[in-house]
Amino acid sequence: MTALHAFLTTPFLGTSTWLWLVFMAIVIGLLVLDLGVLHRQDREIEMRESLLLYSGYFSVGVLFGVWVWYQLGAQSALEFYTGFLVEQSLSMDNVFVMAMIFGFFAIPRRYQHRVLFWGILGVVILRAIMIGVGAALVENFAWVLYIFGAFLLFTGVKMALSKEDSHPDLASNPVLKFVRRHMRVTDEIHGSHFFVRLTPPGENKALRYATPLFLALVLIELADLVFAVDSVPAIFAITQDPFIVYTSNIFAILGLRSLYFALSALMHRFVYLKYALALVLIFIGCKIFYHGMVGKVPALLSLGVTFALLLGGVLVSLLKTRGDKAVAPAVPTQPGAGAEAKADNKAEDSQLRT
Repeated sequence: MTALHAFLTTPFLGTSTWLWLVFMAIVIGLLVLDLGVLHRQDREIEMRESLLLYSGYFSVGVLFGVWVWYQLGAQSALEFYTGFLVEQSLSMDNVFVMAMIFGFFAIPRRYQHRVLFWGILGVVILRAIMIGVGAALVENFAWVLYIFGAFLLFTGVKMALSKEDSHPDLASNPVLKFVRRHMRVTDEIHGSHFFVRLTPPGENKALRYATPLFLALVLIELADLVFAVDSVPAIFAITQDPFIVYTSNIFAILGLRSLYFALSALMHRFVYLKYALALVLIFIGCKIFYHGMVGKVPALLSLGVTFALLLGGVLVSLLKTRGDKAVAPAVPTQPGAGAEAKADNKAEDSQLRT
């Protein structure tokens, strides 16, 4: 018992090991409940279910913040809630990119949840690496925070001045080209499988092929990595506690992935949200320099300003776009994908063996 107690109370990245274990147990439990119980069968997720799922994830995140308050104090809890809110907001643009990726590969809606779910596992690992590196840099080189602050100011101003959102050219994506050059890839969708074994014409041996679902998963992971370049510095500007940074990031991403199916149909309504996000980035960037030259901004004030800016952006957007109808983004579909999406409703290829 003494050895176990010593292990559980040993600090890991500044926080007791048992707190990290509780967090990981909650995340694993949520993922098992999601895929193993609620979505064992591949099916299309309607807006109502998407909102209910998000409500569940959001509630768990809020309750986790209450637990952080009890265990680590009010300051840590307020920083958790601020990071939780900022990460969810900054990740909203990612929803549009995910919709473009699914459209490009013509992934049927009933398989999109599976891609997003497995994408979460990659996010958990990638964010851990990025946050670990960021924490090490901040701890050993305090001036790195000023680089983060300058980057956030630049990004915020650039976002505010941009006229239109640029549409990424998915067909020319170098990562996608690399995968296609080094893996056998089929244009056909084979149910919910990321990989299949097929026998090419004239061959006697079945070979492993990646499917469009795997390619979509790769690009979604890449998109999250790109968006993390903004969100990770933003959260480090709020707090340098790796536990708060990581937990707020993961809970926010879990909720956003479940909200995707509702948001993808409503993104046309949030036309002014990017300006609110730009102001949030500028505010957080200014906080870093204010902290270095004057003093620390109270956590409650930081949370209040962030919430007010985002709420204002959402309300103005909803008021200005009343009555607007959704317009599907014009996304070029990869050759053959549209036909295969329709054919997916038929019986799967008899050669398919997972």
